[in-house]
Amino acid sequence: MRYFAYGSNMSLKRLKAPSRVPSAQRLCVAKLPRYRLLFHKKSSDGSGKCDAYYTGDRNDFVLGVLFEVDESEKEQLDTVEGLGSGYQEREVGVLTDSGELNAVFYYAADIDPSLKPYSWYKHHVLVGARENNLPAEYVAAIEEVDSIIDQDRAREFKELNIYR
Repeated sequence: MRYFAYGSNMSLKRLKAPSRVPSAQRLCVAKLPRYRLLFHKKSSDGSGKCDAYYTGDRNDFVLGVLFEVDESEKEQLDTVEGLGSGYQEREVGVLTDSGELNAVFYYAADIDPSLKPYSWYKHHVLVGARENNLPAEYVAAIEEVDSIIDQDRAREFKELNIYR
């Protein structure tokens, strides 16, 4: 199945971690029109996570990565994405250099615009954006997002340890 990742799962090391979706294979960069990237999804850890928020504005878009994921790992992907507990899923058409392709993506069901992401989470998003060569201005917009320090230093260490 095709999966459109636009947040922390753009990072291949994060997505392919044994506890996530090791079968994921990168296909290409893709664009989701009429959506905007926001960090307002309520997380159980008290921070904001990424959301591809539908605006309907033809000038808005979210860039991300299209992956092929083995159907046998769909349930695991649903779990790590928080399907039913913060995120919902939808099939959408994303634009690629090869034309429009359908893919599953997850969007926030519970939002709070006052939330900020933890710095380690924003780091995952930036790693994925850079390793997939998203445009410099798009990466710069992510860099400008305010983030907060996670007071749970063990969680932060665990999250960032995949890059060591």
